[in-house]
Amino acid sequence: MSSRHHIDDFMRGRIIGKIEEGRKITDVAREFDIAHSVVSRLWKSFKTTGMCSRRHEGGRVRSTTPAEDKYIVLSAKRNRRTTAQQVANQFLAASGKQIFRKTVARRLRGGGLYARKPVVCVPLTRQHRTARL
Repeated sequence: MSSRHHIDDFMRGRIIGKIEEGRKITDVAREFDIAHSVVSRLWKSFKTTGMCSRRHEGGRVRSTTPAEDKYIVLSAKRNRRTTAQQVANQFLAASGKQIFRKTVARRLRGGGLYARKPVVCVPLTRQHRTARL
């Protein structure tokens, strides 16, 4: 295999099936054009775990679930004038979970809501207009 990429689950199943048929790891690796070590590691992990799927990806655990994200966006849409901090306080009261203002802002951005609206010009009051004249 020329470029590095993950083997999908279907291919993993085919590789495991060939080895279970009694084929050698070297022959299977040559047939699928994969390094011998990759097939060997796959077979070893299959023997120990009984599964051929990939491990869960690492990374930081999210502070909110997708359902909670929808709730945050919905509560912000109900009252468009609330700040991110106020939405965070509402969320704390509703769910008992503390989240940061920045997290709320990111979730709102994901829902298509932004803090600033693009404005062409500032509307002038009557005093402004008379002062300009």
